[in-house]
Amino acid sequence: MKPPKSPLAEDFPPAPFTGFKPGALKFFEQLAENQNKAWFDAHKSVYETEIKAPLASLIAELTARLAEKKLVFCADPRRAIFRLHRDVRFSHDKSPYKTNAGAAMTRTGAKDSPGVLYLHLDPLGCFAAAGFYVPEPETLAAMRAALIHHPARWQAMCKALKKRGLALDRENALTRPPKGYEPVPEAVREDIKLKSWVVRRGLSLEQISGAGLVEELASFALEAAPLLRFGWAAVG
Repeated sequence: MKPPKSPLAEDFPPAPFTGFKPGALKFFEQLAENQNKAWFDAHKSVYETEIKAPLASLIAELTARLAEKKLVFCADPRRAIFRLHRDVRFSHDKSPYKTNAGAAMTRTGAKDSPGVLYLHLDPLGCFAAAGFYVPEPETLAAMRAALIHHPARWQAMCKALKKRGLALDRENALTRPPKGYEPVPEAVREDIKLKSWVVRRGLSLEQISGAGLVEELASFALEAAPLLRFGWAAVG
């Protein structure tokens, strides 16, 4: 009997992650100026070797590291890495390629599974994020109900994040509490307005350039774990 096939495809060799080389972000800078298939085809090997392959190795190592820390995320690099091609069907911007790379890890491995650990590589700024980004309406409703019923637990979770230097992103929050949740406990009145529960941490060029990025991301995930676990408990 053949051994089970590695979750890494043949073009994702499970080589040790050693960091992203300067050419990774440089590729995206050049791609922004050359949004055409001819240029991309001529430089596709750079994308494959400088970005896609190391990102796959990073995901594989991070999955194993988090399992050791009892924070389980499933991630098949073939599914975790976001497509470079943009969906331009409903966009005024018809540029065919993204100028950044992203990968998402969840409990099930599916990108739409609630609760995500996300890595963003971008010449304009790299970062890690964790939480629940614009969840489906029924998921958001369950999360908001958890705030109403467990305000003290929510406050304790927020304090745990603050001790680790993390704060919820309040971008695009509602201006007033959503309908159907009155009365809202004063302790969570501002937080019930959130449409996403997300924390972020910026990553420097030095951090993404070395093998230590695996441990950096694992530590960030553990620091964000109180938020993830509160949300997971809310949605079951």
